[in-house]
Amino acid sequence: MNKKHAVKLLLLAAITSSMAACNSQSTSEQVATDSTKVPAYDLSSIDSSYKPCDDFDNFSNGNWKKNNPIPSTESRWGAFNVLDKENKEVRLKGIIAEITQQTELKKGTEEQQIADYYRSFLDTATIEKLGITPLQPYLDKINGIKTLDDWSKVSGELQKMGIPTFEMFGIDADARNSTMNALYASQGGLSLRERSYYDRTDSNTVNVRKQFVSHVDTMFQMAGFPDKNPGKTLLDFETKLAKLQLTNVQRRDPVKTYNKVAFSELKTLAPQFNWESYASEQGIKSDTVIVEDKPYVKNAGALLKATPLETLKMYTRWQLLSHFASFLPKKFDDANFRFYATVMSGQKEQKKRTERAIRSTDGTLGMPLGKLFAKKYFPESSKQKVSDMIENVRKVYGERIDKLTWMSDSTKKMAHKKLASFTYKIGYPDKWKDYSSIKIGPGTLIENLVAAAYYDNNEAVAKIGKPVDKKEWLMTPQTVNAYYNPLNNEVVFPAGILQPPFFNPNADDAINYGGIIAVIGHEFTHGFDDQGSQFDADGNLKNWWGAADRANFDKLTKRYVDYFSTIEAQPGFKINGALTIGENVADLGGLTLAYHALEQSFNGKEPAPIDGYTWKQRFFLGWAQVWHGNTTDAALRNQIQTDPHSPARFRINGPLPHMKEFQDAWGCTSGKMVLADTARVVIW
Repeated sequence: MNKKHAVKLLLLAAITSSMAACNSQSTSEQVATDSTKVPAYDLSSIDSSYKPCDDFDNFSNGNWKKNNPIPSTESRWGAFNVLDKENKEVRLKGIIAEITQQTELKKGTEEQQIADYYRSFLDTATIEKLGITPLQPYLDKINGIKTLDDWSKVSGELQKMGIPTFEMFGIDADARNSTMNALYASQGGLSLRERSYYDRTDSNTVNVRKQFVSHVDTMFQMAGFPDKNPGKTLLDFETKLAKLQLTNVQRRDPVKTYNKVAFSELKTLAPQFNWESYASEQGIKSDTVIVEDKPYVKNAGALLKATPLETLKMYTRWQLLSHFASFLPKKFDDANFRFYATVMSGQKEQKKRTERAIRSTDGTLGMPLGKLFAKKYFPESSKQKVSDMIENVRKVYGERIDKLTWMSDSTKKMAHKKLASFTYKIGYPDKWKDYSSIKIGPGTLIENLVAAAYYDNNEAVAKIGKPVDKKEWLMTPQTVNAYYNPLNNEVVFPAGILQPPFFNPNADDAINYGGIIAVIGHEFTHGFDDQGSQFDADGNLKNWWGAADRANFDKLTKRYVDYFSTIEAQPGFKINGALTIGENVADLGGLTLAYHALEQSFNGKEPAPIDGYTWKQRFFLGWAQVWHGNTTDAALRNQIQTDPHSPARFRINGPLPHMKEFQDAWGCTSGKMVLADTARVVIW
C-alpha cells in the first residue's frame, strides 16, 4: 500500500491477498509491445543440465536466469517486472507524451493534472532552488510543539498527508458488518517497516541498523537540523516501539486483531495521547474504533510518556523528511535511495528521471491514468474471455469441494454457498471517480503530493459509518497484479496482468492454464486460505465451519507451514511458513484447480505434444514461466522478513512436490521434488 493511502484500508493491507511479490525479466530481454511476438514458451529458457524432478525452477528457467541478469536499476527481475516496465515505460509513457504535447489544457481536467504533475517531477531546477522550504510550514509546527498534546495534534495533521506515526487510523469495511465502513486503529511508525529488523542478530540485519543510524545522521545534517546523534536516538526509540508491536504473523489473525470499542476507550488505554485532537486534525468523527491490538496501544502510550518530548519531535521531523526525501533536492533523493533501495534491497542505481516521473505520476494519479490506459489497451471483448475463464475455475472448485474427504457435508454446503457468492471485477472500473478537486500545478511537486494525499484522506474519512461501495477498485487498471478481497468476497483482475506471459492469446491452452488460469485459481483459493476461510459468503468475519472440519483444515495447513519453514532461501534465512501460509495455500490451490480445469477442457481428446513436451508438462512450464526471476541477496532477505509471499523460486519448487500430477507429468520416480503420497499436503 502506498504511503498516500495510509489513512485507509489498513485492514485490507493485512488480509487482502494479492498474487505478486514484485518479480520479472531483463534489459537483455526486449519488452514486447505486440503479443503476437511473444512465444508461448521459449525453449531457450531450459537448462537441461538440471533434472525437472530435482529442481524444476532451474530446469525450466536456468538459461533464462543466466541470460537475464538483474538490471542495475532493479532489485529483482522476472515476469511481473518486465510487464510492469512495458505498462509504465512504454504504454503510460506514450499516454503522458500525448498529453504533454497538448496546449491550453483546462484546469481541473485529468489531462491537466497529469501533465502538470509530470512536469513538476521533472523540474529539477525548481526542486533544487526550493530545497526543503516546501516542508518548512510543517517543520515549524513540529518545532513549536511544547506538550504531548501538541505532538498528538501535529501527528494527526501530518498523518492526513500520509506521514506515519506509532498508531495509524484507517477506514475500511467493518469485518463483522461488511456492508458498512468503520474506523480502524493499527500499529505503525517503524522506519525499517518490520519489527524483526530491530532484534535479529545476524550480521546482515545488524548492518542494516548500523546503516540506518548513519543514514539518519546524514539526512539531518543535510537538512540543517541541530539534533545531536539523531540516528542512534531514533533507532533506540523505534526499537522500544517495535518490541511492543505484533509480529507480522500475529497480524494475520483477523479474529484477534478485531477489537471494536467505543472511541473513548482509546483514551482509557493510552491517556497520554490526545486521541480527539489526533482524529480531529484528520477530519475523523466516529463513536467506535476497531483496534488491532489493545495491549500495544496501552504500552505505546506508556512509552510516549517515558520518552523525552525532544525525541518525539525528532522522530516526527524524521518521518516527515524521510516521507518526502525522494521528491527533494538530489542530495536527499540520493541518500534516501542509497539506504532504502541499495542497503535494504540491493538496487545499484536509480532509474532515469523521466522513468521515475512516469512512475511517480502513476503512483499519485493512477486512476486518471488508468482510465486512459484501459481505453487504449484493454478492449471490452477481453472481459468476456476472462469471465469465461473465471466461471471455468468456479465449476472445478465446486467439484473439488465435493470430493474432499476431510470435510463434512454440512460444511461443504457452506463452502459451496461462499463459492457461488464470489463476485469479480475485470480490467477496469465501470464507474470512474472525480479527481477534479485535486489542485495540481507545475513547479510545486511537494504541494501536488500533499493535495493528492488530502484528497485520499478526505475521500476515506467521508466513508465512516456509510455503506461500502462494492464497485470500488483497490488497484489501478495498469497494475500487474490481482487480488482477493474477503470483505467483498470478490476477485479482481486488472487489465495490466491480462497480457503475456500470464495470458497469451497466441499460446496453447496448457501454457495459458499454467499462467492466467492458475492466477485465477490462486485468487479463488484465497477465499478459502487460513484467513479468507474465516469470512463467510457475505464477507463477514464469521465462522461457517464445523469444529471437526476446522480442526482438519488447521492440521493440513500446519503441515504446509512446517514444510515451507524447513526451506532455507538464503544461508541463515529460512522461509517463514506461518507468514507465507496464505499465499502458499493459494499457489497450491490455484495450480490444482487450473490443472484439472485444463484436463476437463479436452473432453477426453488430449492434444499432441508441442516442441516435444506433452500438455501436462507444458502446463507446469507455463507456471514456471510466470515466476522466473532473479533477486538480489538484500531484496531476498527483505522479502523473507516482511513479505507474505514466498520467494519466486519457491513458488515454483515449493508446491509442485505436493502434486502427484507433477510427478506423473515428468515421470518422476525419484528426486528432490518427489514426495511420498503420505507426505503430500492436499487441501483443496
